Amino acid sequence: VQLEESGGGSVQAGGSLRLSCAASGSIFSYYLMAWYRQAQGKQRELVARITMSGGTTYADSAKGRFTISRDNAKNTVYLQMNSLKPEDTAVYYCYQDGGYWGKGTLVTVSS
Repeated sequence: VQLEESGGGSVQAGGSLRLSCAASGSIFSYYLMAWYRQAQGKQRELVARITMSGGTTYADSAKGRFTISRDNAKNTVYLQMNSLKPEDTAVYYCYQDGGYWGKGTLVTVSS
């Protein structure tokens, strides 16, 4: 299984970014997918997850600002991030149920 994130970058507070994670090597639609993030000096934490049927769960910090979605035809999961804050600065990782991680993409939000 390979997971490749893209879409990270630098943005000012209040801005938006959309992260993508392209999966290969598995039957994508069979798996729960998630986004985690890890800020410098902190533990990795769940941001959002989406079940095979499209049910979603968000961390309190992401509710109302972030939206996770998936396109099973494209084997891709997305994270739309709006109203970004400096505290959202972190490396964002894609996760596929079963213990598979991407290498991460850096999001930097400046004030």
